[in-house]
Amino acid sequence: MSSDRKPHSGKFGLVPEGLPRHVAIIMDGNGRWAKKRLMNRVKGHERGTETVRMVVRATRDLGIPALTLYAFSTENWQRPKTEVAALMALLVRFLENEKAEMLENNIRLQTIGQTARLPQNVREALGATMGATAGNTGMVLNLALSYGGREEILMACRRLAEEALAGQISPEDITEDIFAGRLYTAGLPDPDIMIRTSGEMRVSNFLPWQLAYSEFFITPTLWPDFTQEEYIGILRDFQRRERRFGKTGDQTRE
Repeated sequence: MSSDRKPHSGKFGLVPEGLPRHVAIIMDGNGRWAKKRLMNRVKGHERGTETVRMVVRATRDLGIPALTLYAFSTENWQRPKTEVAALMALLVRFLENEKAEMLENNIRLQTIGQTARLPQNVREALGATMGATAGNTGMVLNLALSYGGREEILMACRRLAEEALAGQISPEDITEDIFAGRLYTAGLPDPDIMIRTSGEMRVSNFLPWQLAYSEFFITPTLWPDFTQEEYIGILRDFQRRERRFGKTGDQTRE
């Protein structure tokens, strides 16, 4: 792909005008994929990075403006230290290996979450890639790292409370848009689609505010086995859904 390449939604039977502006994915099932094959869990995470690469490329190729991947939650810090260390090493390797492709394909890297908790080498790799891609405008790749949705909402409340105490804003003037502007995802549209692999039927503290009107797609496929064909199939299904946002079907069609 090149940075000025036109979107290829047509060749997949997708309507360009009906594509989502933002796709959010809970990448679940790496450990179970490895366990089924009698492998160390880290092998599942390694294989999962190949799926990440495929989804990023497909999203960019289709012309979807934003993709958020739930890469590491605040709860994931409770996992065995060896697994956490391996995940951090994989993240650094991914950032170093993919920076050139992000630059070539006009992808801007962003992060959401408590990134100050990440190891220094991870923060340095993130800073280098984010800095190098800061001027890119083709697509935003948003990595949720050390992310927790409830913590994000509390952070936004604290910021607004501080602004109110400082006389910068009046409580009665706080709107949904103003509140959303204090979240990590400020500046991005809310996800139109939330995909979760591995069949789990929960959001796991992922973007609780932003997913209020997202279309959910739960697939039993484990993340390392998730394919471009299944991704395109979900996008086709999305284009067949009627999104009413509280209105009647007749109102939305009008």
